Amino acid sequence: MSEHEYETALGASSPDKITLLGHDLVEDVMGQVGFGELAFWLATQRRPSPGETRVFEAVLAALADHGYTPTAIVTRLTYLSAPDSVQGAIAAGLLAGGSRFLGVTEDCGRFLHEQLVGDAAKRSSTPGEAPLPTDDAGWDELALRVVTEQRARKKFVPGLGHHVHKQGDPRTPKLMALAAEEGVTGPHLALFAAIGRVHPQVLGKQLPLNGAGVCGAVLADLGLPLELLRGFALLARTAGLIGQLAEELRHPVANDIFLSVDLHNRPVGPDPYTPPPLTGEAHG
Repeated sequence: MSEHEYETALGASSPDKITLLGHDLVEDVMGQVGFGELAFWLATQRRPSPGETRVFEAVLAALADHGYTPTAIVTRLTYLSAPDSVQGAIAAGLLAGGSRFLGVTEDCGRFLHEQLVGDAAKRSSTPGEAPLPTDDAGWDELALRVVTEQRARKKFVPGLGHHVHKQGDPRTPKLMALAAEEGVTGPHLALFAAIGRVHPQVLGKQLPLNGAGVCGAVLADLGLPLELLRGFALLARTAGLIGQLAEELRHPVANDIFLSVDLHNRPVGPDPYTPPPLTGEAHG
């Protein structure tokens, strides 16, 4: 017998019982707790309120599927190549979740949190000032500073802009309204909304707050681990990828996608790679 003990508050089994989060899985969880609520509970080890569950599940719905994105295409193509590996097809789609697709959720949540922490640190050194703004004017002032600093660094604000929904992402106002309705609007969402109001003053153009970004703000306000925000986007997209595969079984398009490239390629001459020029002095 091992001398070590490995403690866990998650799942554990005995010959006659399975426990999960300190509850009897069969009697207290199965048929009693929805999957979205359970996912939140597993990540935080605290049971969410009904309002938190509603908003969290709205985020999952917002991120589940967004059409023929690279994640969906690669899942369908992998299944075409290896129909014996459903797990490989789904994994391929999840691995395609990065900084351009799905990863914005985590990037935005982290970015907003960093700005809030940095601003709170600055304000705490000023006697009589609150750690965070308390009205729209205060949030707008902070947002203006954030966007201006990002512009000076020649960096984008995560969650600002969308390649399709250029006039406004329909998911954004809905999630903001749900958060307000359930009383879970917090500082991350407040700052993100303010960025949406003030950024034209700095950038000279109006960009939409995209759905993936607002999802990151909402998840951060719900108190979910910042390091796992992309994981919740991937959780949502897993359902979407299963849907993509189910549709592929009924109405296959992956072979057409493959042939559209394979039958329309055009041979050209080599294009040798040229290393970038070295600048500065070499150091031994």
